Amino acid sequence: MDHNEIATGHADTSEDKNCKEEASTMKANCRTPDITGSWLQLPIPNVTKKVFQVASPFWCPVKTTVISQSHYGNSSSPLFSSSLVFQLIFFLSSPQAMDCVSPILDVATRLWDCTAKRVVYIPELEKNLNSLKSLTEELSNLSKDVMVSVEREEELQQSRRTHEVDGWLLVVQVMEAEVEEILQNGRQEIQQKCLGTCPKNCRSSYRLGKIVSRKIDAVTELKGKGHFDFVAHRLPCAPVDERPMGKTVGLDLMFEKVRRCLEDEQVRSIGLYGIGGAGKTTLLRKINNEYFGKRNDFDVVIWIVVSKPINIGNIQDVILNKLPTPEHKWKNRSKEEKAAEICKLLKAKNFVILLDDMWERLDLFEVGIPHLGDQTKSKVVLTTRSERVCDEMEVHKRMRVKCLTPDEAFSLFRDKVGENILNSHPEIKRLAKIVVEECKGLPLALIVIGRSMASRKTPREWEQAIQVLKSYPAEFSGMGDQVFPILKFSYDHLDNDTIKSCFLYCSTFPEDHEILNEGLIDLWIGEGFLNKFDDIHKAHNQGDEIIRSLKLACLLEGDVSEDTCKMHDVIRDMALWLSCDYGKKRHKIFVLDHVQLIEAYEIVKWKEAQRISLWDSNINKGFSLSPCFPNLQTLILINSNMKSLPIGFFQSMPAIRVLDLSRNEELVELPLEICRLESLEYLNLTWTSIKRMPIELKNLTKLRCLILDRVKWLEVIPSNVISCLPNLQMFKMVHRISLDIVEYDEVGVLQELECLQYLSWISISLLTAPVVKKYLTSLILQKRIRELNMRTCPGLKVVELPLSTLQTLTMLGFDHCNDLERVKINMGLSRGHISNSNFHNLVRVNISGCRFLDLTWLIYASSLEFLLVRTSRDMEEIIGSDECGDSEIDQQNLSIFSRLVVLWLHDLPNLKSIYRRALPFHSLKKIHVYHCPNLRKLPLNSNSASNTLKIIEGESSWWENLQWEDDNLKRTFTPYFKTW
Repeated sequence: MDHNEIATGHADTSEDKNCKEEASTMKANCRTPDITGSWLQLPIPNVTKKVFQVASPFWCPVKTTVISQSHYGNSSSPLFSSSLVFQLIFFLSSPQAMDCVSPILDVATRLWDCTAKRVVYIPELEKNLNSLKSLTEELSNLSKDVMVSVEREEELQQSRRTHEVDGWLLVVQVMEAEVEEILQNGRQEIQQKCLGTCPKNCRSSYRLGKIVSRKIDAVTELKGKGHFDFVAHRLPCAPVDERPMGKTVGLDLMFEKVRRCLEDEQVRSIGLYGIGGAGKTTLLRKINNEYFGKRNDFDVVIWIVVSKPINIGNIQDVILNKLPTPEHKWKNRSKEEKAAEICKLLKAKNFVILLDDMWERLDLFEVGIPHLGDQTKSKVVLTTRSERVCDEMEVHKRMRVKCLTPDEAFSLFRDKVGENILNSHPEIKRLAKIVVEECKGLPLALIVIGRSMASRKTPREWEQAIQVLKSYPAEFSGMGDQVFPILKFSYDHLDNDTIKSCFLYCSTFPEDHEILNEGLIDLWIGEGFLNKFDDIHKAHNQGDEIIRSLKLACLLEGDVSEDTCKMHDVIRDMALWLSCDYGKKRHKIFVLDHVQLIEAYEIVKWKEAQRISLWDSNINKGFSLSPCFPNLQTLILINSNMKSLPIGFFQSMPAIRVLDLSRNEELVELPLEICRLESLEYLNLTWTSIKRMPIELKNLTKLRCLILDRVKWLEVIPSNVISCLPNLQMFKMVHRISLDIVEYDEVGVLQELECLQYLSWISISLLTAPVVKKYLTSLILQKRIRELNMRTCPGLKVVELPLSTLQTLTMLGFDHCNDLERVKINMGLSRGHISNSNFHNLVRVNISGCRFLDLTWLIYASSLEFLLVRTSRDMEEIIGSDECGDSEIDQQNLSIFSRLVVLWLHDLPNLKSIYRRALPFHSLKKIHVYHCPNLRKLPLNSNSASNTLKIIEGESSWWENLQWEDDNLKRTFTPYFKTW
């Protein structure tokens, strides 16, 4: 329509129609024959022309333009009438018009009223053109904003623009083109004005002005329609989004296990846990892609990266973006409303939700994920570095993603290095195996180091790289900036600084070292990490919990129930890197293992050290001169072939607090310099051959921990030495070999231990009957002794242990007490209160070479985890029937062996029974039976140790002669049997 107007100059508007109607009215009312005659009967344009014809003689003398049909073009045009009206106005303002004004005044007035509204198009043309330009620019900017929103939705949200928005954008494009043409015509019209003010062609200016006015209205209306509640509709999501991943190595077996669980309707949630960089996320990608483009039982597979801190809203948005629901239904809604929408949608589907990188419990109900029990086919699979998260999420099946085997590790490393490099020289393949060994099967390290080694083409380059990797791993390309920061996330997420300090301390042990939990905790106590506890027993409990936490976080290796732990080599390298201030102070800690010669120039570097740890190294050859260690706080010299140390050696360590000289069996004399270390708080002489404790030991007034376990030939402990250690909190002296004590008053030592104010942990061997009597009559000793071993004790026939005062024992042993016939429990309370006053801390019992007929008193050791019974030839049963009630209530109340983990039975020729009934053995993992020919039945049924048992070890002949309730029961336990 607009294009035609611009091209032809014609327009028939409602205003034109109104003017025609008014002209008809004028024609009917104007009857002045002497002037107009019958010409008013003509159409209104002709009337106007007639008026000018009558009046022309009067204004021609003033040189007004001659009016003619040809001058104005089409006489029926409203623009023709408007032009004539202007001419008429000029005439009426002249003196000559006065004689004919009255007859035609009424006609002119009516004509003006009819055309005045349109006449304004001409003088305001330029103003309206500017307004149109501004409005169109605003419309264009709005269009660009809408387009940006559309593109963002289409690219990021997987949406498609609505038809309304698409149509509006197209109309805007057409409108912009039309306006541009109008503006161009307007510029031309304005340039053609006479003297810059009056239009040359009033008719053309009028028509253009009217078009501009109408276009302003159209642009304004179009702009108003450009505000949308939403600009795009969600596209239907694919059931599975493929995740990018490369070739996988060593995950096939684990993948098959997960796949079988996904097919098992009884397993609805799966937890994949393991050390950082082990391939958990890669395995999850493999699971995700297994459903991509393949027919399966699931309607949708949703991948969610959880991380920490958990953001429920973001997780909900990810889920809703994968479900067929319009965005406007949930955008900007509360978490509760989103959860309700998610729950409604997921209940109608079989889904798999993959939760990657979880660090803490996620409330699935808060997210909106329905109870999986209501969805038999729906699954949740999560990955985490912490086994604790699997516990908190109550997964039905947990699987540890372990590091690669040596062959798998080499295969992955070869893929990253390239066959060309490995085959470029015969030596490189051998060196490559050394590099792979340093990675200990950790895929993250293998990938990063493999890529770095791909540019090294000569054996010399490989040897140099190996030297750096072994000496300062953080300086190896990719380790300090790629591997360690990723592994550090696990460290950062530890609960507090105490746990972090304890973790870092584990790096002072050598690579691949099996660390005893008890010894590690003792060192933590000596270092002051657990100082918030005045009671060493509570500190030990806290230490056990820290080790458990580190194992669950996969920062330490080993089962949580085992009494040892281990640190993965790459994790250890990361811990050393952190301990040395991110590698900035690499001489802060030194750990050496199996070093035959320590050069003097190397020792000079140690002057900055705060901790030095030497294991299985030849220290005598390296310390010919006394070095200076002004900052040294911890010195660990274990199994270092140490006979003696240079004079003045310890004088160079004024700040030392922890000294561990254990397992130096050639060390027969304690250097007196040690007794001058005023800051010393921890001294460990376990498994040394020291014969005499110097009296100067009493100078160590700050000493808190003194450990003399298995000091084989110790003969002399001077009187009043131990009592002069006022801050002593822990004293250990168990399993001494020498019974020929020259200067050792056992009763006197116990009396000295009694008088120490802060002492809360005693581990001790009692060798004589008088000493046992002293112990049994001292409430203080009964409270403080945590580990008790009775050895030989000639003349001791019966031991009556007071149940109510033995709450603190953690270990109890009887070693070759040949005269001891029986252990009795003095309950002190009625049988109904036994469960509330038993040995709730006793976890380990060792019986060796004794004449006991049974160990029925163990029914009160409800927390027992380890039981060793050997070389007791008179033993007939472990738990007898005399003190055990027959009712089910009594059995449940006593909880016999409910926490037992390991059972060792060795050389018990007369043993016939462990217990007469089957026991549940909720925690049992290992059973070892050797030379027990008369033990014909194990207290097992189909429910015993159902989820915990790992091995039953014994002789083949013994196993074949065992009696079972039925063949099915034997078949149940046969897979666990292993020949001794």
